[in-house]
Amino acid sequence: MNYLRIIAAGSILFAAGFGSAQAQQNDPAVNYPNRAVKIIASSPAGGGVDIIARLIGERLQKRFGQPFVVENRAGAGGGAGAEPVYLSDPDGYTLLVSQPSVLTTNTAMYRKLNYDPAGFEPISMLADVPNVLLVRPNFPAKSAKEFVDYVKANPGKLNYGSQGVGSRAHLTAELFDARAGTKLVHVPYKGSAPALNDLIAGHIDLIFMELPSAMRLHEAGKANILAVTANKRLAMLPDVPTMEEAGVPIQSTTWTAMSAPPKTPKAIIMKLNGAINAELRTEEVKAQYGKLVTDPTESNPETLRGFIQDETKLWVEVIRLAKIQPE
Repeated sequence: MNYLRIIAAGSILFAAGFGSAQAQQNDPAVNYPNRAVKIIASSPAGGGVDIIARLIGERLQKRFGQPFVVENRAGAGGGAGAEPVYLSDPDGYTLLVSQPSVLTTNTAMYRKLNYDPAGFEPISMLADVPNVLLVRPNFPAKSAKEFVDYVKANPGKLNYGSQGVGSRAHLTAELFDARAGTKLVHVPYKGSAPALNDLIAGHIDLIFMELPSAMRLHEAGKANILAVTANKRLAMLPDVPTMEEAGVPIQSTTWTAMSAPPKTPKAIIMKLNGAINAELRTEEVKAQYGKLVTDPTESNPETLRGFIQDETKLWVEVIRLAKIQPE
């Protein structure tokens, strides 16, 4: 009888062990990653997206003990980087770090896309940087409220710069016009640097720019930040009101997110999300983000998916109302 009990107990343990081993074999995240992971950054080297991608890649490499290699593929509003990720195997070994347009407005900005922005699997928000209203140093208005009144009193006489047609700076200004009932004139540039140079020189009147670039000019006295397009005032600019406080309820941020190809297993998505959130809480990462004049932004995949859907709805409607033509 004792022998039977021993045999039975052994059978139970064997079955439990076999079941556990089988469960591990069926869970794609158990041994992930066991080789190098490629992160495609949909922007040129040295830009905000690239810097964030490399910082997070380095942290994940230390955490998992496998290479996380960043490759830059810029062009087509980020589509040049998005397409190869979208078409990659859904195994977690090719990931995308991108600017907002890749996952939202490219559907309305390009007649043909070889990827579906809504088809990506969101992994994590990496950064969410407020945009600000930046004006030339000798701009007549010295406050946000004065700015709104001045623009309303001078329809079609003031111009604003952007990094190009369909950029976040362009769309934010169009959203401002729609909500304020004003008319600004768009001057598109090829990137931020030439636009900011012309702003400093007084050739353009204003630009809606992400905080880090604007803050440097503001602190140097080369341009003035009059308002932030966030939902609350910023700790580093406590005296600068939101656009909503100035009577124009707009919110616009320049965010960076990590995504995976369609049908990537949820277990891998959650493993990456958990690792990224853990890294974003570390003092080392907070310090690095501080140098970029931004804060780490934790998220979960489903919340991020909803955020992206809301962003898509808002900005595609702005494109439609402004009658911006797709390329």
